[in-house]
Amino acid sequence: MITELKKITEQKMQKSLESLKNDLGKVRTGRAHTGLLDHVQVDYYGSMVPINQVANINLLDARTIGVQPWEKPMIAKVEKAIRDSDLGLNPSTMGDTVRVPMPALTEERRKDLIKVVRSEAENARIAIRNLRRDANGQLKDAVKAKEISEDDERRAEEEVQKLTDRYIAEADKLLAEKEKDLMQV
Repeated sequence: MITELKKITEQKMQKSLESLKNDLGKVRTGRAHTGLLDHVQVDYYGSMVPINQVANINLLDARTIGVQPWEKPMIAKVEKAIRDSDLGLNPSTMGDTVRVPMPALTEERRKDLIKVVRSEAENARIAIRNLRRDANGQLKDAVKAKEISEDDERRAEEEVQKLTDRYIAEADKLLAEKEKDLMQV
């Protein structure tokens, strides 16, 4: 029972970390990367679909993303979808390619983005601590039901704490990397 509880708790903590990685990936730095446009939706003949389902997305250089729609009529719709997204980007069309230049981040904008990133990391740490609390609660219930001894409960709580510490340290490491990325000019 204890090993299964630890395994389930660790899997959930891993998911919290993956979610943090995903959220941090959406925060843009000064450099271009194709994942930035992942959540942009394009009107494709009446239905909204992700941009990567109607176009090829690649990097033209370090500060420019190239979007090449598979159908000519989609060029204007792709450009409009990128412009209307909450990313603050200003795409321009050159032939059959939509160029999306990444504006340089101002010092003030960098500080705002760091606040956002820290908030995301704190949410992940809270989620991990909540998972620890849930696991410890289940251990206490198992002791009350006489399924495990108090010594086993204490050992298991220590192991759950070690897991918690490890995943929180990992979240802090991800945060530090992203902050360093954001502060690079």
